[in-house]
Amino acid sequence: MARRMGREGRRGLVRLLAPLMAAAALAATVVVAGVAAPASAAPLNYVALGDSYTAGAGILPLSSTISPLCLQTTLNYPHLIAHADGFDLQDVSCSGATSGDMTSSQYPGVAPQFDALSGSTSVVTVGIGGNDNDLFVGALVDCGVTDILDFLNIGSPCKDIYGNTFANDVSGDASTIGGVLQGVHARSPHAQVFVVGYPDLLPQSGHCYPTMPLTTGDTAYLNGIEEDLNSMLQSEASAFGATFVNTFTPSIGHDACKSSSVRWINPIIASGGGISVHPNPTGESELATFVQSALSSKGL
Repeated sequence: MARRMGREGRRGLVRLLAPLMAAAALAATVVVAGVAAPASAAPLNYVALGDSYTAGAGILPLSSTISPLCLQTTLNYPHLIAHADGFDLQDVSCSGATSGDMTSSQYPGVAPQFDALSGSTSVVTVGIGGNDNDLFVGALVDCGVTDILDFLNIGSPCKDIYGNTFANDVSGDASTIGGVLQGVHARSPHAQVFVVGYPDLLPQSGHCYPTMPLTTGDTAYLNGIEEDLNSMLQSEASAFGATFVNTFTPSIGHDACKSSSVRWINPIIASGGGISVHPNPTGESELATFVQSALSSKGL
């Protein structure tokens, strides 16, 4: 968004322009009395698609516009952006969503997410891919279970077992993500589309057992998987005319291993709002800042 001038600068400008504005208003009243003022522009129609990282899983208060099974909060980045920019928001993000839930119902009473799209949609954010092939859940759970007793921090047991399994899943999902973006463009051909990546979950070096029960080697292994996922999302965004929003790089240093006053991601035992290994309220607020900056760069 455009940089706002300081308070004193605004006051000075108001003092300078006030007499001119008053005179102009008086002249306009005399000259065009009875002429209706032009209608203000309608708010942009913003549709938010995505999974639990978009929904802000478990942060209270939950949204009343979607099933509580989705764990969608009113404090997630789509809501924060819409409130700040005056957008007309349709947030259909839902915890646990996969790419398949764009065109099929995830839960009873929860419509396919693509149903929110139309020809009048102006802005679409897409935060999806982490649940395809149970990628995040599978990798985190499998590695956590494998490493849970490795309190001596020996090696990379999870990497030794699973090797390229998760990386291959990411590569295989590329065409699925491409299909999602094609589907968005087909339903909302005039919309600007933004693919929102995943924030940094783990430290770039070392580990924090037992806060996150992983060895140093497997912490690096999981970081690599997430970087593969974000790289794939960026490539598909570029290939299908969407803008990629990098949330990983600016979130480094705010991972689940940091103190409660610094982290944007909850550790295994969540505190401060939200669920395990997901953004806390501060994290969602920071994601809003990153996405808002991307929208601003496109004139929105």
